[in-house]
Amino acid sequence: MAYPDDLLSTGEHVVIHQHPHWKTLVVPVLVLVVAVGGGGYLAVRAADLSWASVAWAVLAAVVLVLVVWLTLAPVIRWRTTHFIVTSERVMYRIGVFKRTGLDIPLGRIDSVRFEHSLADRLLGCGTLIIESASDEPLEFDDIGRVEKVHSMLYREINDNPADDHRPEDRVADGRA
Repeated sequence: MAYPDDLLSTGEHVVIHQHPHWKTLVVPVLVLVVAVGGGGYLAVRAADLSWASVAWAVLAAVVLVLVVWLTLAPVIRWRTTHFIVTSERVMYRIGVFKRTGLDIPLGRIDSVRFEHSLADRLLGCGTLIIESASDEPLEFDDIGRVEKVHSMLYREINDNPADDHRPEDRVADGRA
């Protein structure tokens, strides 16, 4: 999904637009499976009780609250979180009801680095750290393909056409 063009300045174009890595959705999906499975199991066990209809109503309410709070809310938060690199700035948008935004002009960025653990490397994500004129570095967690994002952001900052990646420059074994 492209970032809305009407939010960009004249001549600005989107280079990267990402949501957080899918690993942030693992726990919410597990909660969904456990809540629905556990609720179904308890509903079957409560079927022989004289007050089964009350037990089912309570179980349905508890499962619904768990699913909305621990599954639906994180999925919506994931979907409404955007990490965007344009030709002029880095933008970060998060939130549903209370929307928060951060813009860093590329000219104000001093350095860009990334970190990722072994698990992050296996999953293809990591933390992007941007140092700018602010007091402390800004860390963006769970950025997919963080090394590629790091390289592309570095190229945009330097704005050197000779640095641009060209697929025809790749050798037969896939290295650049």
